[in-house]
Amino acid sequence: MSAVAPADNWLTIAGQAVGAGEVRASPAGVLIGRFLLDHHSGQIEAGFPREARCRIPVIACGESLADAARRLLPGMPVRVQGFISRANSREGEYRLVLHAAHIDVLNTESFED
Repeated sequence: MSAVAPADNWLTIAGQAVGAGEVRASPAGVLIGRFLLDHHSGQIEAGFPREARCRIPVIACGESLADAARRLLPGMPVRVQGFISRANSREGEYRLVLHAAHIDVLNTESFED
């Protein structure tokens, strides 16, 4: 594999966890957490208001990030920072996933377990 020059690829997105976070171990023993993030916001595009919605799978590798994913409950508000990449899927399918570097649970005072 040839070296690739570094490029801008950093995403910060906030939303709510959809479902509970799941954790498994890779064949190498690395813990991998997974959850789905639902984002909904109002944005301005070309001077006009626009509703922005998306759902993006999040992968959280390593003990601390996988543990953060494991503790997420459905509807919990969260902010994730990391890079995006293509999911390992069939050739020709270009589904994006967010590989988390930071997971922050947002204000949970109004969140009911």
